[in-house]
Amino acid sequence: MIKPPDSAAQQRDKPWIIRTYAGHSTALESNALYRKNLAKGQTGLSVAFDLPTQTGYDADHPLAKGEVGKVGVSICHLGDMRALFDQIPLGAMNTSMTINATAAWLLALYIAVAEEQGVARRDLQGTTQNDIIKEYLSRGTYVFPPGPSMRLTRDVILFTTRELPKWNPMNVCSYHLQEAGATPVQELSFALATAIAVLDAVKASSDLDAAQFGEVVGRISFFVNAGLRFITELCKMRAFAELWDEITAQRYGVADLKQRLFRYGVQVNSLGLTEQQPENNVYRILIEMLAVTLSKKTRARAVQLPAWNEALGLPRPWDQQWSLRMQQILAYETDLLEYGDIFAGSTEIETKVAALRHEAREELQTILRMGGAVAAVENSYMKSQLVESNARRVEAIERGEQVVVGVNRFTETEPSPLAAGEGAILTVPPEVETGQVTSLRTWRAARDAAAVAAALADLQRAAQAGRNIMEPSIACAKAGVTTGEWGEVLRQGFGEYRAPTGVSHAARNDCRGIDDLRTEVDRVTRKLGRRPKILVGKPGLDGHSNGAEQVAVRARDAGMDVVYDGIRLTPAEIVDAARDKNVHVVGLSILSGSHMPLIEDVMTRLRAAGLDDVPVVVGGIIPPDDAAALRQSGVAAVYTPKDFELNRMMSDVLRIVEGSNEGVNP
Repeated sequence: MIKPPDSAAQQRDKPWIIRTYAGHSTALESNALYRKNLAKGQTGLSVAFDLPTQTGYDADHPLAKGEVGKVGVSICHLGDMRALFDQIPLGAMNTSMTINATAAWLLALYIAVAEEQGVARRDLQGTTQNDIIKEYLSRGTYVFPPGPSMRLTRDVILFTTRELPKWNPMNVCSYHLQEAGATPVQELSFALATAIAVLDAVKASSDLDAAQFGEVVGRISFFVNAGLRFITELCKMRAFAELWDEITAQRYGVADLKQRLFRYGVQVNSLGLTEQQPENNVYRILIEMLAVTLSKKTRARAVQLPAWNEALGLPRPWDQQWSLRMQQILAYETDLLEYGDIFAGSTEIETKVAALRHEAREELQTILRMGGAVAAVENSYMKSQLVESNARRVEAIERGEQVVVGVNRFTETEPSPLAAGEGAILTVPPEVETGQVTSLRTWRAARDAAAVAAALADLQRAAQAGRNIMEPSIACAKAGVTTGEWGEVLRQGFGEYRAPTGVSHAARNDCRGIDDLRTEVDRVTRKLGRRPKILVGKPGLDGHSNGAEQVAVRARDAGMDVVYDGIRLTPAEIVDAARDKNVHVVGLSILSGSHMPLIEDVMTRLRAAGLDDVPVVVGGIIPPDDAAALRQSGVAAVYTPKDFELNRMMSDVLRIVEGSNEGVNP
């Protein structure tokens, strides 16, 4: 006799939204990738934009050189957005867009395309990340000062509350905080402080009907990270949910339980993915996914997984498919969705959740006492805390106290057939940028110049008068305005901003394991007649500064003089600083894939400035062939994620400095 299925199986939960974070090169190429992934069973889209798009530049702007299409898709105007979603019915799609400083603009383009498809605004479902606070702290794609940036965030929230009731206007993003080194307590407290800052700003707006505030709270979502400390990460999610319920009820008086729900999407940790034995990353990604799916009480609403080889370069479609299948096997082959919360009643879980909740409350109060998240950005409190936490993490890995399999333990290995051969990773060819620039100029020539000028003038008036930016932005999108033109109008009105680096000038007293390095610095100092001075520079638009910050911190703690002015420097600014500060070595950090053109530019300018004797060292996600080409062009050393031992790297740099100064009298 065949036994009937359990009754629990009749009540199987609906799976989370299954996504991959994708987009590269052109809108046409990305559209083809999206349609392939949807055909393979993906149930939502998560769009990655390139750095010029994220920072409000057109593809032909000088700062966009080498960056077009590298870490996401290039979107310069409505035609690009139209191509990106060709044959994808936006009325039936749930689209997440990882966009912050230019969130209002990309949402305006999305709405314009939807309306071309005949889709009403009220039917659109998806998310704009729209979290500018974390951009100042970790990812670096901010443009404007905090005040105007918060105003743009508020405008998007107020507009979508009225016009797009199914849209999540903000993803409070703690994902990148963990990538920058945040502890679980910092991830909880910094993200909640951000949410409070935004909700306070919205609540104070004269444009908000008080009766709508609960709807605003109910549409705020979170984008969270999950690392390898499985139990801690699971408990962090439960603590998030409990603290959010507490804040929305007590601080904001929201009575509707549904509006107080902690709704979150997740991409699991990319910081822990290794270049060494990269096949191990498959297991890491799976374990991290379990932390956000096993517990029904705090299960993610949407999940996107990195590919196993993202520490090597851009993943291929097959690599993304592998991550997609991982989600589908868990959702459809296992019995996970047939049961209630399997951790309910666990004293171990409850104890850990209570501890995280308590510590996060205390840290949150520290931030609120200093004036909230914006003040803690401007005074560098949160940024410096992240830099210090990341320094402790890096040091623990170097000392072997934090085990990373294949990196600092169990390093004997067989060659990986997965990472071998031509085409093992995806690269974006240089002609993508050339083609996008040509297409952009054709677009500009074909549009109605008077309509563009009128739309931009209204955008400028709205920015100056404090009027909500969204309707003028939608009008700009329909008139054919470009991303760079939209960004330039707001730059003129709001100004630009350079956030604090979080790297102080004072060396830490608690730094362990660097006595030998300090001795080496002292020896080289005596030989040079002054302390070796390193300029740590980030050319281009890449805002991922974690590696650069840790190099600057270690060099500083070892006794070197350090010049570090943060992100988004032009090659000309780097060369000027090298000359004016009389540095011994230039260290360049680039993770966006634009290393070849940007480093070539810096090297050319150094030679033109008569600084041929200043060696250049480079760090980033750099394929072996590119590393060889860089060394052949005169770069003294190339470091990739496998080079995790900062002391050894600093010793290399000292030897390079010493060698370049042989025969120079102090």
